[in-house]
Amino acid sequence: MADTAKPERQGHDSITGGLLFLAIGLIVSTWLAASAWERVKMRPADRTIQVTGSAKKSIVSDQIGWSAGIATLDTDRTAAYHALAGHMKTARDYLASQGIRPEEISVASAEVEEVFDTEYQGSGEERIQRRTFRGYKTSQGVSVRSNDVARVERVSREITQLLEKGVPISSQSPSYFYTKIGELKIEMLAEAARDARARAENMLDKAGGGKVGKLRAADMGVININPVNSTDTSWEGKNDTTSLEKDILTIVHVTYEVD
Repeated sequence: MADTAKPERQGHDSITGGLLFLAIGLIVSTWLAASAWERVKMRPADRTIQVTGSAKKSIVSDQIGWSAGIATLDTDRTAAYHALAGHMKTARDYLASQGIRPEEISVASAEVEEVFDTEYQGSGEERIQRRTFRGYKTSQGVSVRSNDVARVERVSREITQLLEKGVPISSQSPSYFYTKIGELKIEMLAEAARDARARAENMLDKAGGGKVGKLRAADMGVININPVNSTDTSWEGKNDTTSLEKDILTIVHVTYEVD
């Protein structure tokens, strides 16, 4: 009987020892996890500040573009074309007399199309549609691109003188451009970046929350070119060509570390 009980006690002792080892392992694992969690919890926060800087500059356009069109109508195709050629010559001679240089003038290809009038006769189910041939319409465009903004601007206003000479011309509003925008962008981006840092320093100084540290990230926003004194903006950027005087607004977004 004694020999039979001994193996049973040995088995019981083995199970008890295993459970005790498992319990100790769980206690150690829990302590390690709690210690690691405490280290993560106590890690200093990653402090940054995000600011937007801007720069604004007024400019005067240094290039102008202007265009006009001449159109004629005649029942004879050849006569319509000859009339168009004569009117275009008168227009080019006029531009030259106003001081516009030949290299500043561009003439588009002439276009010819048939023109019809649509008429309706009768009523109800008996109503019919008729097309009546009116003639051949010829048209041609002329455009000017020049750095002499004042001269071309004046010519565009006085183009009615050609109408008085019998030239069937229609004029478009001038477009104004600034050719040094690429160089100006670099200068204004630097100014906007300085404005961003000044804003960050001012915010932290007033809030008492630290000092501006290293630059973490920076990206250039859109550039808006608007008529002078306009505050209109767009996420895609704007490039106004309707005004002689313009304002350029440059924006940058910057993230700094906070020490």
